[in-house]
Amino acid sequence: MSGLFITALVIGGIIALFLAGLIFSLVGAWVRALFNGAPVGITKLIAMKLASIPYGLVVDARITAVRAGIELSADQIASHFQAGGNVVPTVQALIAAMKAGIELNWDRACAIDLATKGSGKSVVEAVRTSVDPKVIDCPNPEGGRTTIDGVAKDGIQVKVKARVTVRTNLTRFVGGAKEETIIARVGEGIVTTIGAAETYKVVLENPDSISKTVLARGLDVGTAYEILSIDIADVDVGENVGAKLQESQAEANKNMAQAQAEIRRAAAVALEQEMKAKVQEMQAKVVEAQAQIPMAMAEAFRSGKLGVMDYYRIENIQSDTAMRGSIAHPEGKKIERRYKNHR
Repeated sequence: MSGLFITALVIGGIIALFLAGLIFSLVGAWVRALFNGAPVGITKLIAMKLASIPYGLVVDARITAVRAGIELSADQIASHFQAGGNVVPTVQALIAAMKAGIELNWDRACAIDLATKGSGKSVVEAVRTSVDPKVIDCPNPEGGRTTIDGVAKDGIQVKVKARVTVRTNLTRFVGGAKEETIIARVGEGIVTTIGAAETYKVVLENPDSISKTVLARGLDVGTAYEILSIDIADVDVGENVGAKLQESQAEANKNMAQAQAEIRRAAAVALEQEMKAKVQEMQAKVVEAQAQIPMAMAEAFRSGKLGVMDYYRIENIQSDTAMRGSIAHPEGKKIERRYKNHR
């Protein structure tokens, strides 16, 4: 029994020493929280220590919140840390919102912090933008464009630079569209407004009409921002797009007309060749018919239907006709030869 007793004492001593060391390491944080009016139970500190939660960070964050007038429990702060949140910036954002009179609770602040993680943004920036509005260039120079180009009804291009003043809407920050959507919507509204103008002169004379028209369209719906104003920073006249389009259309019409004329020419050439072939065919038929005349006369002689006197009368008639033709026409000899060929 004495051996078991001694073993139990040794184990108990080791446990006691471990707990004493653990408590001693937590005493500083416990005392700091106690004297700053934000006490944290020693058991909670031990639980955070065993869960590998930086209890010192949690205690400091709770002290900061409590001294600023915000009651946050150590469990709330530890839970946000375990969720992957940034504890100190979230507490600072909550304090900044309270000082500015902006309604923001701990759960919303944690949601914004987690939503902005890895995006280059932070919950502190969101609250700061809500207090101090920021200006967004439209279009974004980083996108490679310096102006928003629209074309008025008279065909003249108008180039516009705009600056959009926005304020963060914390109630819509989680799940709301960001700056890229604001820039795209404002650009679309500017192009539409320029396109609705009768002439470019209207836009140059009243550039504020663009901002008023665009602002009235409620472009911040569904976004994480509230648009306060849209200011036209610069308006410039670009190219005569209408004239270029008309020139291109005229060139296209000319090419089309040339193509159609070429089609008609090719059809006419084909028709001409077809007519020539038909003429040759008819001439061949005439020659064939002419060749049948001597054969018919020979047959008439053999059958007795044509006598010698009849033949001489035909010859006299042809000679008389050839003579008259030579007198009437310069080419009478050709006619005479033709009739001789018939014989």
